[in-house]
Amino acid sequence: MLAVAPIAGAAYAQSAPSAAAVAAAQDPRDADYRLGAGDKLRVIVFGEPSLSGEFEVSGSGMVALPLVGQIKALGLSTSEFQNGFAAALRDGYIKDPRVSVEVLNYRPFYILGEVTKPGEYPYSNGLTVMKAVATANGFTYRADTRKVFIKRANENTEQQITLDAGTLVLPGDIIRVKERYF
Repeated sequence: MLAVAPIAGAAYAQSAPSAAAVAAAQDPRDADYRLGAGDKLRVIVFGEPSLSGEFEVSGSGMVALPLVGQIKALGLSTSEFQNGFAAALRDGYIKDPRVSVEVLNYRPFYILGEVTKPGEYPYSNGLTVMKAVATANGFTYRADTRKVFIKRANENTEQQITLDAGTLVLPGDIIRVKERYF
């Protein structure tokens, strides 16, 4: 999701969002997306290329940024993180910083249980459970293909979900495919 402060003229064209960023911004889940460990961000400070760049949210939920140091990102939306960084820059560094933040790579999802290659895989927008299973090279012959269990990144318990082609996977989710009983 890209949030761009109003910028006039040719300078705006330099930080215009890509087609992929526009598609991600239109994804309704992104409005509520909360940053987590493993997310990779593109941070742009207009007129300050030395403060701009690509940064990763650390395991502790912090992002190390030039000039201001560590800033909390865990659990924040991109706009909340953007506002926090701008406030830190205003606190003695830049008079009126214009900051934009975009998620480049979401944290991975995990799939385990009765799939051919369980493990960690990169998340992509529009990922469904069926696509996640395909990414893991399909079900094993023992898999229960009627239901899966999903533990969302921000929840403590897993939910049993009837397998449906439209069931969405979110960044950081853990999908468990159970063994079927004859």
